[in-house]
Parts: sequence; C-alpha cells; structure tokens
Amino acid sequence: MDIYEQIVELRRSGRRGAVATIVNVRGSIPSFKTAKMLVRDDGSIVGTIGGGCVEADVWQAAREVMESEKPRTLKFDLNQDPKYDTGLVCGGTLEIFIEPVLPPAILYVFGAGHVALNVCQTAASAGFDVTVTDDRSSYATRERFPAAREVHALDFEEAMRKLDPNESSYIVIVTRGHRDDMRILRWAVQSRARYVGMIGSKRKVIEIFKALQKEGVPAHLFDRVHAPVGLDIGAVTPEEIAVAITAELIAIRRHATAALPHLSWFKTQRDEGAEPAMDTMENAVDENL
Repeated sequence: MDIYEQIVELRRSGRRGAVATIVNVRGSIPSFKTAKMLVRDDGSIVGTIGGGCVEADVWQAAREVMESEKPRTLKFDLNQDPKYDTGLVCGGTLEIFIEPVLPPAILYVFGAGHVALNVCQTAASAGFDVTVTDDRSSYATRERFPAAREVHALDFEEAMRKLDPNESSYIVIVTRGHRDDMRILRWAVQSRARYVGMIGSKRKVIEIFKALQKEGVPAHLFDRVHAPVGLDIGAVTPEEIAVAITAELIAIRRHATAALPHLSWFKTQRDEGAEPAMDTMENAVDENL
C-alpha cells in the first residue's frame, strides 16, 4: 500500500496517526535513509523502517506522538546498545523523525449572524474547516459564507441529528436566541467535540447552565465549556470578537500552556458562589448576533 495514500485516507476518515522517517544514517543499518513507516491510531502499520527492536521502540513512540500531537526525534546507536543485536542489524547509528498525522480541524458554527460571519472568515484563514448552520435560509447561504466548507440552512434539531463531531472537532454556538443556544449546548456537551464554546453574557451562561442541569444534564459536562467564548482581549465589534474566539480555538488546537486571559467564567467561579459581573464585550455580543 502506498503510504501517502494511506495518510490521506486516514485524515479523510477523521483518524490519527504518526509517520516515522529515517532522516540520518551512519554506518550500516537494516533499511535506508528516508524509509517511512505509518502507525495508525489502532496500532496497525504501513511500511517499515527495518523491523526488530528499533521498529518496536518507534512504534511505541509514534503512539505517544499522535496523543501529544508533537513531533519527536529518536536516536539509535546500533553498535553500542546490546538490545538491538538481534541479527537484523549490521551496526551503525540512525535518527528517526516522528511526526503526527492529524485529521482536519473541523469547526461547527451554529448561527449565521454578524459574529458567525466573521468567525467563519477568521477561523478559515487559520486553517479550520468551517461548517455553518442556521435555521434562516436567507442567512445560511454559500454567497454569505464563501470561506465555509459547508453551509446548512436547516432547523437546528435536524442539523444536530445529521452532524457527528469527533475528537478533532470544535463547536462555537453564536445563534440569535437563548433558546437555540440552550438546545445546541445540550447536544454539544454530550458530543465528542474537543472544544465547545458559547457566546453571551455571564448571566446568560449561568441561566442556561442551571436550566440544563435541572433537566438532568450532569454538571461535570459543563467543565469543558468555554463560556463566554473567546480570550479576554477587550473585543467589542463582531470582527474583534471573531479574533478573540479564533485565538482561543488556536490555543486549544496547539496545546498552549501559557496562562491565557480567558473570558470563560463558570468553571472557575462555580464553586465560589461569585455573582456575575457584566463587562463591555459581554454587553456587546448579544447585539452583534
């Protein structure tokens, strides 16, 4: 099987993997420079870098790389380490570069107002495959959202039945009403999506969370919800709000470890009994949906 075709198929199916490539060789080894091996998320492999203990170690490292989503370089001294003396090697040293194979980052935007329009444009330029859904056919159009991969003019309930977010998916809820936000959030927190964000004031967020908990939605599911959505950069206009939201999406996608000024309030304040406070951006967002 052609390893490049398998990489394309893996990504197309929304799965993960890692590619190991021999990038440096000194002496004699049981393979050749540039030899590649693809390790899929189910543990299966395509190609080989020579077999034996080296390949077993690389297989294990590839599993770790696809989880961390960060590349690694491994060095092997086949002359000095006796565990590689299996009859499969002739001596020498080699370096193997392992890089993750990740599915496309799919962003599901619910809503087609001013904020959604700018989120689509900004996120698409940052490499997200954007799908926009709204129940207003005059808003959810290809002409209005040329940067989107897909645009659906559907009732939200129908859309949620059709869509199946995976672990590489992101959901941003920016509809025009609390009722729609609540029913989409009910579905989103129970999905496999990597990220769930909902726009609105702190007061609105608290009201929706409490209403869903009364319906029986487990409280711990809200721990991963970013609401209010976006980084706290003082954004006011739809364009600025879109930048704040996209910045947060990128931070999640790239595993940012630095402390970030999140707007998300509920998770950190829930157990402290703090009263919601309104700020400029939160007052502005509902006017721009």
